[in-house]
This record gives sequence, C-alpha cells and structure tokens, in this order.
Amino acid sequence: MRRLLILLAALAGLCGQPAFAWGEYGHRTVAAIAMANISPATRARIRTLLRAEPQLGTPDCPVRSLEDAAVWPDCLRGESWRWAYTFPWHYQNEPVCADFDIKRNCANGNCVTPQIERNRRILATPGLPVGERLMALAFLAHFVGDVHQPLHVGENEDLGGNKVGASYGIAPGRNLHAIWDGALAERAISSAEPPLARRYSPAERAELATGTIEDWARESWQMSRDFLYPTAFGGKVPCGDRNPAAIVWTDEAITAALPLIDRRMEQAGLRLARMLDETLG
Repeated sequence: MRRLLILLAALAGLCGQPAFAWGEYGHRTVAAIAMANISPATRARIRTLLRAEPQLGTPDCPVRSLEDAAVWPDCLRGESWRWAYTFPWHYQNEPVCADFDIKRNCANGNCVTPQIERNRRILATPGLPVGERLMALAFLAHFVGDVHQPLHVGENEDLGGNKVGASYGIAPGRNLHAIWDGALAERAISSAEPPLARRYSPAERAELATGTIEDWARESWQMSRDFLYPTAFGGKVPCGDRNPAAIVWTDEAITAALPLIDRRMEQAGLRLARMLDETLG
C-alpha cells in the first residue's frame, strides 16, 4: 500500500505538466554555450557557488558544474513529494489561437517567466545563503532553456503537444512535445556545424544575446503559432477544432526544424551567458 501511495503521489505531481524541455542533452548544451561565453570573473563566482552543493540535499541529483545545474530541476521529478511545487515553473501556457499576454496565464508567479526573474534576483543578492543562491543558479540555467522551447510557451489546449500522439518520421509511439524535447533536439545539436557549444564572436553575441524575458517567451509562442503547429497539422493550426489524435512529423519537417532549434539553443545559451555576466560579473 505504501508503494502504491508513493506511485500515485508521483503521478499526481506529473499530471498536467509538460514533458522536460529539450531533455538533458539540450539543457547541457545551453549551459555549455553559456560557460564558453561568460567572463572569467563570472566563471570563478559560479565555481565558488558550486562548492555549496551539499547544502542542496539532493545526492541523487548532483550539481558539480553549470551543465549539471541546468538539468537539476528536471532531476527533482524523482522526489515529487518534496519538489512538486516547482513543476509549474517550467512552462507558461500561451494559446497560439489567442493574442500573446504574458500575465494572463500565470497565477501568482507560478510559471517560467517570473521564475527566471525571481531566481536572477536571488542569485544577484550576495547576502543570501550560498546554498539558496546555488539553487537559484540551477533554476535560472534551466528555465532560460525552458522558455526557448516553443512548446513550453505556445500551445493549443494540448499541454504543449503532450496530448498529440506523433511519429518521428517512421518511428511511432511518441507525442509532439517529446519529439521536440528529444530526438529532434538531439539531432539538431549533434549535426550542427560549427558545434553549438563554442566561443561565439562579439558580432554573433550582439545578434543572438538580445531581448527581455518577455521577448524570449513571445518568440517561442510565435514559433509555435507560425511554424510548429502549422507544420504538424497540415498547414494550419486547428483553432476551434479538435486537435488530431496523432500526427506524423515527416522527414521534410525534421529538416526544416533543425536550423530553428539550433538558433533557439544558441539564443538560450548566449542570453544565459549575458544574464550571468550581468548578475555575477
């Protein structure tokens, strides 16, 4: 009975939540881009914060690097009884069939955009306990990645594509959200030339490390509205209609999506680097 109750609690914690954004590979890539583009002073302060890892009390979810920190908030799903209150912070439901309104669908700050700013402020406050600031660093690194995943912002009453069954080319048995988090993101990262995790030029950083948190969320919503949903649903978003039970993300769609995903990864990593330099540097 005890094991059943634990299982039910875990399922309850996951109910209604989107899948992990970008998956571990994607989040580590965003953090690696950031680490390659921050200042030496910022890098040194991050390493100092990482020494407080034991204070997190999460031995099953180690945080020994910024890359570890960027996947830590997803690792916490293994202890939903302790961390379930953080799960709504990973996304922000903005219907692609309505106007973008960053405040409309975020009750009491429990969504990704205000949590980016909240954790930035915690990280920027030297007088707070170092363990609390390390936790804020991990949430910040993760949520900047999350807000750049289109289906963690733009959605069509389908839990960000989680309710839409999907085949990835000829591989069945997935859903639309999982395709973007997993196989598609992994292919985009692994096939990128030059590699995404590298030192970018000043001109590249000036082009990509732009905008506000609201701008980042709006970009994801627009990508969902203008590319992702029309591509999935045969050229248009089924506004007012019932979503198809299943779709096929074709080889042509895979090819078209790869450069868009690479750009979102680059933007996320360089914007995170800029934010960390402004906050810690």
